[in-house]
Amino acid sequence: MAIFLRLDVMLAHRKMKSKDLAAAIGVTEANLSKLKSGHMKGVKFETLDKICDVLDCQPGDLMEFRREAEAD
Repeated sequence: MAIFLRLDVMLAHRKMKSKDLAAAIGVTEANLSKLKSGHMKGVKFETLDKICDVLDCQPGDLMEFRREAEAD
């Protein structure tokens, strides 16, 4: 996968815990954990919108593209 999520970085910058974000956006902690670890195949724009609203960030702050050679 060439898209890497930096959700954990944004949470650290905002000094927020995963469980607090999960509650604020209305998802389970388990699903947020899967999203953070990259084990989800996709994310709804509605969920992404809520994350950006709560963390006061842009979608690009949460995601990074790396070429396959860079990912290793």
